[in-house]
Amino acid sequence: MSKVIVVIGDRLGKGQNVGKGVEAAGGTAIVISGMAADMKLGDKMKEENADLGISFCGSGGAGAITAQSKYGYPAQYGMRSIEEGLTALREGKRVLGFGFNDSEELGRRLTEELLKIRG
Repeated sequence: MSKVIVVIGDRLGKGQNVGKGVEAAGGTAIVISGMAADMKLGDKMKEENADLGISFCGSGGAGAITAQSKYGYPAQYGMRSIEEGLTALREGKRVLGFGFNDSEELGRRLTEELLKIRG
């Protein structure tokens, strides 16, 4: 089985902790650098042929909505908990929009779930 590729875009240029969690679970994390990185999420997902995109901003929606609108990625946004993200993955979503939550646990658990779904 090939590694899953997860792109992370954070409005404030963060996301490194989520990336550490993705890597700890066996995935490949690509953290977009710079402010407003969430708005580049869809472009970077397309460029890297990513399996999952994670967007962070205050509302948990801007980057995810942009990726969905521009590229048609199934998205869920406005999420505040890891459990919401896990449910969205199980429902086939591939772009997840959260309020700010740059935690290793989030990256690890989402990647583990995606690996489980992929079999």
